[in-house]
Amino acid sequence: MPTSTVAARVRNPLGTHVLVGSGLVSGALASAEELGCDAIQIFAGNPRGWALSDGDPAADRRFRDAAARQGLRVVVHAPYLVNPGSPDPLTYERSIASVAHQLRRAAELGAEGVVVHTGSYVSVEGGAEEHAAALGRVREGLLPLLDALPADGDEAPWLLLEPTAGQGRSLCSRVADLPAYLAALEHHPRVGLCLDTCHLFAAGEPLDEPGGTAAVVDRVVEIAGEGRLRLVHANDSLDVRGSLRDRHARLGEGRLGTRAFAELFAHPATAGVPFILETPGSRDPGNPDLALLERLRAEVRS
Repeated sequence: MPTSTVAARVRNPLGTHVLVGSGLVSGALASAEELGCDAIQIFAGNPRGWALSDGDPAADRRFRDAAARQGLRVVVHAPYLVNPGSPDPLTYERSIASVAHQLRRAAELGAEGVVVHTGSYVSVEGGAEEHAAALGRVREGLLPLLDALPADGDEAPWLLLEPTAGQGRSLCSRVADLPAYLAALEHHPRVGLCLDTCHLFAAGEPLDEPGGTAAVVDRVVEIAGEGRLRLVHANDSLDVRGSLRDRHARLGEGRLGTRAFAELFAHPATAGVPFILETPGSRDPGNPDLALLERLRAEVRS
């Protein structure tokens, strides 16, 4: 029996980003079954382009129904080019249109959320004024999309904000950046958080210290409120804490180590939260990262 069939009965569904490739069912779902995933992340189009790819209603329905039968948790990741704080009018317009499209595709696919990088204000000079203006653009662009989501919240996808590693005039990378970003979106009830362990560590959070990860999650919950943490990207880091470099490593083979993941599994705020791998080779059969997460999860719950 694939692991995905029991996803609803486990505290933390585990999985990885899979490729759609030959199709949603023959590609993404087949990979999830082969790997034994409880949860998957996909792109609903070209991750490095602006084209908005419409789905095939029949294929969407087959994917949605099969994932629901298996209890497979699904999230969509927005394209990498999206920057809702960009000062460039064309990039900004395309970014907001892309997020709107991804939210629609998530609803069509039965995905529970869309992961969006929090973006940057790009300006070489930087400064408080540019930062405030960028948050204003975030508000003007994203808040109407959130307000347009269906009123029946259980069916509407979440907008999952993913803080970045701190490079390039980031709008939100450290936990201390969250209050201003969430305030810009008026703490909308469909705004959630995706915490990427490599990003947090590279941005300077002490995930490598005993108790450091638990303390970071405590602070996130204090700032954002309960129920906002909806997804974890489980990645080690090739670089040291505070490097501001987003370079993922296999679990236990980077500077972060595995203690952080054990602390995440043990924290009350992660109950029901999927863990998605984005490590090198994580979607290859036999890759050890998923098995390592399963072992850490079992040790914490035993």
